[in-house]
Amino acid sequence: MLDNHDQLNSHYDDQGYFVIRDYFKASEISSLRKIILKFHESWKKDNAVFYREVAFNSSLITGSEYLEYDDRVKLFNLLSSKKIMSIVDLVIPNNPAFMNTQLFFNPVNKALKDFWHRDCQYDHDIESQKRVIKETQVLHLRIPLFDEHGMELVPGTHKRWDNEEEYNVRQEEKGRVSSESLSNGKKIRLAAGDLLVFSADMIHRGLYGMERLALDMLVFDSAADYIDYVDDDCLPDISMLDKIDDPRLFINTIKLKSSV
Repeated sequence: MLDNHDQLNSHYDDQGYFVIRDYFKASEISSLRKIILKFHESWKKDNAVFYREVAFNSSLITGSEYLEYDDRVKLFNLLSSKKIMSIVDLVIPNNPAFMNTQLFFNPVNKALKDFWHRDCQYDHDIESQKRVIKETQVLHLRIPLFDEHGMELVPGTHKRWDNEEEYNVRQEEKGRVSSESLSNGKKIRLAAGDLLVFSADMIHRGLYGMERLALDMLVFDSAADYIDYVDDDCLPDISMLDKIDDPRLFINTIKLKSSV
């Protein structure tokens, strides 16, 4: 869609997202998919009831519970590769820090519908949400592992509050429900190899269907107060840092953890 850093930066600043088509080679996606499917199959067995009834995502993919040491090192290297770090540095130029990973898939329960939200709504009341979207920066970097329907976003809402329609749908007020269509939603279809970068606090929803399996890495500005959201187990062990080509994303988080 956009092909140089100035365009990407400008588009993100204005719209809250950008897409780079065919950003990853087939071999890169294949390597990533192999590791993620190991995690996913083990996670599904351990969380069978939750998966069957309410799940549409999992988290802590880089943790030690489901992946062996070598696979974790490979995953850390994939997540901090030159391709990804060049994008992270573009959007968060000052000390970006690793927060978490999430894996998004189709819910088994067909009654579950794709729903509009801002990530900050799960931790903040309305007044705090209004403040958070202006003051902090949390970034989703989404890598679809298979072709999928993608995401639907409301451009510009990373910097502004909801209009009446958006608020009523997102908050399920005045008889509206969060799975309804929004008049200013923009659908972004994604294919394996694409990279979607978007603000966690803009109004958005994943679109269920096809072979949806998308890995998200969340990155935050070190100046923001998000370190309590980071699980220690999802960070690399000290012995892994020498095996990661560019570990600064994780080192920044480890330093923040140690200073608390």
